[in-house]
Amino acid sequence: MMKSEYLDMTPIVRSKNILKLFSAVEEHGGTLRFVGGAVRDTLAGLTGFDLDLATDLSPDELVEACQDMRLKTVPVGLKFGTTGVIIDNQILQVSSLKKHIKVGHKREEVFTDDWSADAATRDLTINAVYADSKGNVFDYYNGIDDLEHGVVRFIGSAEERIKEEPLRIMRFFRFYSKFGKAPIDAEALSSCIKLKDELRKVAIEQVRDELFKLLVTPNASTVMKLIYEHDILGYFLPVSEHLDALERLTKVVADAQYEGNFLRRLFVLYQPNVAQAENIANNLRFTKKQKETFIKWAKISLDADIIASAQQRLRYIYRYGKQFTIDKILLFATIKNVNSQVLTDILKEIKNDVVPVFPIRGRDLIGRIGNGEQVGRVLSKLEQQWIDSGFGLTRDELLRAL
Repeated sequence: MMKSEYLDMTPIVRSKNILKLFSAVEEHGGTLRFVGGAVRDTLAGLTGFDLDLATDLSPDELVEACQDMRLKTVPVGLKFGTTGVIIDNQILQVSSLKKHIKVGHKREEVFTDDWSADAATRDLTINAVYADSKGNVFDYYNGIDDLEHGVVRFIGSAEERIKEEPLRIMRFFRFYSKFGKAPIDAEALSSCIKLKDELRKVAIEQVRDELFKLLVTPNASTVMKLIYEHDILGYFLPVSEHLDALERLTKVVADAQYEGNFLRRLFVLYQPNVAQAENIANNLRFTKKQKETFIKWAKISLDADIIASAQQRLRYIYRYGKQFTIDKILLFATIKNVNSQVLTDILKEIKNDVVPVFPIRGRDLIGRIGNGEQVGRVLSKLEQQWIDSGFGLTRDELLRAL
């Protein structure tokens, strides 16, 4: 169960100020441990995780301990036993240990000081691993072994875990896509299929966010195929006919050592026209910015010579910005199956490109041709001439063209 000094804590304890929190808890007779993603991902050699902690102190006792150490706290989730502690201007979430008890026919959560009981309330074995500040690891459900062998399974009964929190269906698929090496757990998959309608009870925003996280995992195309085959999300997401494109985009981005993006991957799954893009955005309740981006990708097409022509790419960069141009080229290259090395070279070129600046302003024309609408029309015409010249015409040459 316990592995002494098993884990290198350097990636987790990035600031020594976190140790003040450990001291505060210990001085009040409690124990504090990292739990979940921080431990799991460090064991797997990953970075970029959030820090979550657990303690056998109650929320009130934790607040008192922090006050004595002059650490500020905020009530981020006291209803669920979670206290926010401010370290280095960031909020660390510390959950008090909980266990399940039966009250009549219902199951309720109560605070406890039993670490194994707290572990039993968590969803997957790989998420029920704890570590203290010295690197001692506490594994109550063989999570380390499962992680090493790529086994993703629920703690106890898969049905019970899902009924407690239906969103765990999506979490199971996400973590299997991220860490799975062995064949998918039969009991877990069967329970997800059986209870898929329970997802309808979950806020669409929560399901969407889990979907987005899944799409940027290494095996997203394989797992999405399972989701489509068993109609897990059929109540709000149509079946995609472009799983091969998702697989290509995942590889293209990995080969180019470029950051994955869930919106791009969703777009390439459906390759929608404008109306379809708007419908998907509405169904999944995109943020305003996400919706605008998604629809803009559908609305604006690329010229066929975008891959071969650096000048054509520069036009798009000028009109729409570097990020939009990169996104569209990644989508275009995936759909057209462009060689990944060619694409990598293009992305490097775009990164080094300098965005041209149009040398004429409206004030340069006032007094020469009048003002108001006429200035706007002439300015647009001059800008197009400048673009057509490959951004080569100078300010004086443009003014002479009047």
